[in-house]
Amino acid sequence: MFYWLIELSNTFPGLGAVRTVLNVFRYITFRTGGAIATGALFVFLFGPWIIDHLRIRQGKGQPIRTDGPQSHFAKKGTPTMGGLMILSGLTVGTVLWANPLNPYVWIVLAVTLGFGFVGFYDDYLKVTKQTTSGFGGKLRLLIEAVIALVACYALVRLNRDPASTALTIPFLKDTVLHFGWFFVVFGAFVIVGAGNAVNLTDGLDGLAIVPVMIATTSFALIAYLAGNAVFADYLQIKYVAGTGELAVLCGALFGAGLGFLWFNAPPASIFMGDTGSLALGGMLGSIAVAVKHEIVLAVIGGLFVLEAVSVIVQVVSFKLTGKRIFRMAPIHHHFEQLGWTEPQIVIRFWIISVMLALAGLSTLKLR
Repeated sequence: MFYWLIELSNTFPGLGAVRTVLNVFRYITFRTGGAIATGALFVFLFGPWIIDHLRIRQGKGQPIRTDGPQSHFAKKGTPTMGGLMILSGLTVGTVLWANPLNPYVWIVLAVTLGFGFVGFYDDYLKVTKQTTSGFGGKLRLLIEAVIALVACYALVRLNRDPASTALTIPFLKDTVLHFGWFFVVFGAFVIVGAGNAVNLTDGLDGLAIVPVMIATTSFALIAYLAGNAVFADYLQIKYVAGTGELAVLCGALFGAGLGFLWFNAPPASIFMGDTGSLALGGMLGSIAVAVKHEIVLAVIGGLFVLEAVSVIVQVVSFKLTGKRIFRMAPIHHHFEQLGWTEPQIVIRFWIISVMLALAGLSTLKLR
């Protein structure tokens, strides 16, 4: 919305100061800062009202797994669906500060809200039925896949460059894998995988939101550079015109995440729930596909990959041998069973996320 103020700069030919002020809205960096502030302020102001409303509506709050760590029973009664706070701040920040004519913004936002709706329905079933299982996993994956496939098809059609259906390899300048239209399926896999990986990570207070914010900050920088022809050429990364605007969306998420963390810090007043974790993972995945950094997402979001792999290994091992590799999956519960306190796990996982983000960003230069 504020982007339209650029047009007003031409209506004040004799007022240089006014034109200068309005011209700052041309800059993605300025509007990203505005989106951060807006997202955070919105959640800070309306967060308490949302929490109170959800607490009244949900009654007993999010169900606690009976086979989980005993310490989690102290959290009984805490409301879930906190993702509504994040998505609200994200949407407001994006609508106010992003370029409304940029199709990448709307595609990524549509994936985010679509995945958020799937997660919301799952949370709704858990709360109303007081069970730890929502609706069928296969049906949920199918809906997510349809959303992701449509988004990837739109991204490929939007970027008519032949490289739009190719996979770039980090650390290598000219090495790409041409997938053709199969890239749509591959991209959908990345988006769905990212959504569910973040969903599996969301198991402790503050464990998912900070790594998501770290990854989002990293991809805000990547999107800005990939959307700038000069920077992309210097770094020898794929230039994708228009993707720089995704930095504004990332800023809105970062700000909303800060606001949510204020209420989610231990002891949490509200849980993110599938409403938030699925949406944020889907957003990261769709941005990675849009800016052609799918493999880099696996590095920057390595913590999410580790959590997902731990579940896969646990399930496969138990089905094939009847034995479990970990005391409990996802892996953060394994460390709980080993005697690590919740703050130890959360902070150490945050540190790992920072290190992985730095490793992922290094691929921008080391080519």
